[in-house]
Amino acid sequence: MSARVVLVDDHELFRAGVRAELDGLVDVVGDAATVDAAVALICVEQPDVVLLDVHMPDGGGLEVIRRIAGDAPAARFLALSVSDAAEDVIAVIRAGARGYVTKTISGADLADAVRRVHEGDAVFSPRLAGFVLDAFAGAPPAPPTAGDRDADLDQLTPREREVLQHIARGYSYMYKEIAQRLGISAKTVEAHVSAVLRKLQLSSRHELSRWAVERRMLG
Repeated sequence: MSARVVLVDDHELFRAGVRAELDGLVDVVGDAATVDAAVALICVEQPDVVLLDVHMPDGGGLEVIRRIAGDAPAARFLALSVSDAAEDVIAVIRAGARGYVTKTISGADLADAVRRVHEGDAVFSPRLAGFVLDAFAGAPPAPPTAGDRDADLDQLTPREREVLQHIARGYSYMYKEIAQRLGISAKTVEAHVSAVLRKLQLSSRHELSRWAVERRMLG
């Protein structure tokens, strides 16, 4: 019996193309273009696997996974994205996805990835597996001493610390989501992130996310 699949992506032509590629290989029971539609569809269809894009205007894959928690206990999530950024891979796996493949994948390989995720495997495009190994498979880094941690955090304002906590929870790309949670604008969030990067002498959001996780900034 083939896996029952829901496809979530905000591009209609891409969804149609994926459906055509998977026709006869897995059972695509529905597709959705928005987070709200995806959550409703998954609750009704109770699919085996949800193929979902990472970035969509209303929140994307992370938001779907967060909102569907508990309402479709059997569903497994497989990210299908144009992005191969380490921070995207790490964030969506941390949120609960079982795999991450890029949109350059062939139809046959995508169908195989869906089947493997359905069976309980973790599946990644080859060059992405290293990101996950780096983030999760190695021994946890030794946490900084309390004195070092306090000295670093003393540089930050209370609002910057709040933003940093959300970065640690996996929202490194979702400035709009952080803004909604804190009641500020996305541009203000971006300004806070830039200030934190400067104060901590870090060069990227990926480094900032790792810095925050290592210092147990989950809140």
